[in-house]
Amino acid sequence: MLFEGMAFKLAAGDILELRGPNGAGKSTLLRILAGLTRPLAGEVRCVGGPAPEPGEEGEDPARHYLGHADAIKPNETAREQARFWARFFGHDDDAGSQALERIGLANRSDVPGRGLSAGQRRRLALARLLIDPRPIWLLDEPVAALDSEGRARVEALVAKHAADGGITVVAMHGEGFTGARKLDVSTFAPNYAAAPV
Repeated sequence: MLFEGMAFKLAAGDILELRGPNGAGKSTLLRILAGLTRPLAGEVRCVGGPAPEPGEEGEDPARHYLGHADAIKPNETAREQARFWARFFGHDDDAGSQALERIGLANRSDVPGRGLSAGQRRRLALARLLIDPRPIWLLDEPVAALDSEGRARVEALVAKHAADGGITVVAMHGEGFTGARKLDVSTFAPNYAAAPV
């Protein structure tokens, strides 16, 4: 068990940073919120009822989850991958092109995934958030590997998402986002010291 006794509520426009040392459970909590991992106890509730259980069929139209892995295909160009995600989400190819422009990859759109730097691959992964807008973003260290310009873009995207009434829950190390609440996941760690050995 990584944490117990945790409870929090988020409203439209909230940004919540999950903080704590490595292994405290930030990524696990994001996966629980995304419906990818089942909690041992408790529940995640969204407006209108409980969140879908892990393993249920179908895509959740309310949430975007972006984990550590960027899911970038090495042999396809950034444009091809953005086009794939646009079609996957039911949009036309322009949605992919516009996302590449907004995330700062328009000038690298013909480069295959294997030719992109770590920061550029991260940007390409983040483009999925822009292709298919959803009210809840669950982001695991979204600024990892980004330079200062890339980080500024992500900060601007998160700020606009909040201003538009979106919710962002983000696992972070280092400098955070303006106006974000912070939740130190490690403060909810079980007290094993009190248990008999």
